[in-house]
Amino acid sequence: MKRLSFALFALLALFATLLAACGQPAPAAQPTTAPAQATTAPAQPAAGGMAITGTVTLWHAYGTGSAEEKAINMLIDRARAAYPQATINVLQIPFDQIFNKFNNEVSSGGGPDMFIAPNDSLGSQIRAGVLADLSEYQSMLTDVAPTGVAGMSLNGKLYGIPESFKAVALYYNKSKITNPPATTDELLALVKEGKTLVLNQNAYHNFGWLQAFGGQLMDSNGKCIADQAGGPEWFAYLKALKEVPTVTFSTDGGQADSLFKDGKADMIINGPWVLGDYRAVLGDNLGVAPMPGAIKPAGPLTGVDGFYVSINSQNVAGAVALAMFLTSPESMKVYVDEAGHVPVSTKVQISDPLVQAFAQASATGVPRPQIPELDNYWGPFGDAMTKVLDGGADPKAAVTEACALMNTANGK
Repeated sequence: MKRLSFALFALLALFATLLAACGQPAPAAQPTTAPAQATTAPAQPAAGGMAITGTVTLWHAYGTGSAEEKAINMLIDRARAAYPQATINVLQIPFDQIFNKFNNEVSSGGGPDMFIAPNDSLGSQIRAGVLADLSEYQSMLTDVAPTGVAGMSLNGKLYGIPESFKAVALYYNKSKITNPPATTDELLALVKEGKTLVLNQNAYHNFGWLQAFGGQLMDSNGKCIADQAGGPEWFAYLKALKEVPTVTFSTDGGQADSLFKDGKADMIINGPWVLGDYRAVLGDNLGVAPMPGAIKPAGPLTGVDGFYVSINSQNVAGAVALAMFLTSPESMKVYVDEAGHVPVSTKVQISDPLVQAFAQASATGVPRPQIPELDNYWGPFGDAMTKVLDGGADPKAAVTEACALMNTANGK
């Protein structure tokens, strides 16, 4: 398989800064701690010449037993072995809790030194004053794609060490689907012919079809304009899919995953965070392609996963050194091979065609806005989707109402 240089991908995707996404919720685990060990051998420096020192507590939200959790545990074991004089604590937090828990604990003067997550809440966390400014370390990110740095930055300041790009794509079972659909018409035709599809019923996983039908969510001033073009067609397409008996819309992400892994659904739209898990079940029958486009390529929200440091951390240098170790080319290769991540490192080449498909999805995606106006997208558009798919509401009327509610909430 011809290897794809991620450096080239980065140049083609300078506008795709953002992302994600989103791992699967998991029950919290107990922290694991590696006690400091006496050693006479000096620790080797991490990327940028930094050594991990002192105590560093890291939170992550990777699902229990998932490929992502296995990858981070493997890398933490390597860091502990390389820096035995450091103490690295790791705690797993359910994804639907990690942002609020971090914000609340840091605001109260506590919290971990750092956590890894997509840049879903970067803008709001910066405005809340819970993240440390890491701009002094930006010069160390010499092998990171510019889009990765941009995804961890706001107003010219760096607030995270980037790790990977994340955007959803179309998974398909090769034993059922020979040629994946490239357009929305082809997808609709496939399910009408009897192929099965499960979709997560939410405003994130289906966002990409807004751009596909020629629309965009907001203008440069943060005003919702999805009702002007693309939005009505987007919701009408979802309604058309809903009317096909072989299509399932699920509000339970775990249920949707099970339908695909159990062979009860031939296709699903999801992110790279489940690539390793799907591959473990489907093996060589697993395929990935970008979301089907329409008059334009699909534009899923594209995010950047990265390591963020708390404003309360007493060991910022140690936390950054750990982040640099966990995002070195060698570490990113583990993320790519074990968990299917799309690396931000320009030194890591992608030979896996499944990961290449996610790189392509990220390249045509919509950078996740970090402006506060996005916060008022989820409620109105999530409710509108429910009204159309479950209540039979008119797609155009539903989008018009959602845009109006969003603009009212944002004072636009």
